[in-house]
Amino acid sequence: MKAMILAAGLGTRLKPFTDHHPKALALVNGKTLLQINIEYLKANGIKDIIVNVHHFASQIENYLNEHHHFGINISISDERDEVLETGGGLKKAAWFFNDQQAFLVMNVDILTQMNLQKMMQFHAKEKPLATLAVSDRKSSRCFLFNEQQVLCGWKNKNTGETKMSLSSDMLFEKSFSGIHIIEPHIFSWMHQTGKFSIVDVYLSLAKNHVIKSYDHSGELLMDVGKPESILEAEKYF
Repeated sequence: MKAMILAAGLGTRLKPFTDHHPKALALVNGKTLLQINIEYLKANGIKDIIVNVHHFASQIENYLNEHHHFGINISISDERDEVLETGGGLKKAAWFFNDQQAFLVMNVDILTQMNLQKMMQFHAKEKPLATLAVSDRKSSRCFLFNEQQVLCGWKNKNTGETKMSLSSDMLFEKSFSGIHIIEPHIFSWMHQTGKFSIVDVYLSLAKNHVIKSYDHSGELLMDVGKPESILEAEKYF
């Protein structure tokens, strides 16, 4: 399985560090977020990775070169001209996933000890268009799933805004963990262009294609997007 690490964001929540560096190079106990996640993927047998870059892109490129790409195949998807968000960034990197195999996508500022092998096995067994790692952690925004773990919609808990793709008598709110396994034929149905969110892609495709949740509640996952969360992460990583 190949993977993409989304690392192009501006990392505004990690200021002042991100005034001079990309968030991917923020340190947790002497290791960058990027290194921790590369090693996490390597430990799960993934040795072909593409990383998208925008904010201080050359720092990431130099870092990977200095570390000899951590002994695996790491490519760069260059978004220097314009950061394309999660959906647009993935679409630009579609060329990398030309082997017709399911692939994994994760955010660089997510650190986890989730059993990735179990999620891979779940995706292989259920065969949805995409499998979204979710949990019961608190979040202002959530995906909505039915009893069969099929994606039905999305909700902003703060504003009450709700977007529905499918109707269901019973809906379960789950927080997205920023890790997904996707089938490559999603690109043929990804009609959005330029800058767009993968969330919007999922909501539009969920009307006609099965997108499922993989609940890993109870397994450690941290959104390391703020200075205080770096300190918390140092207790575990």
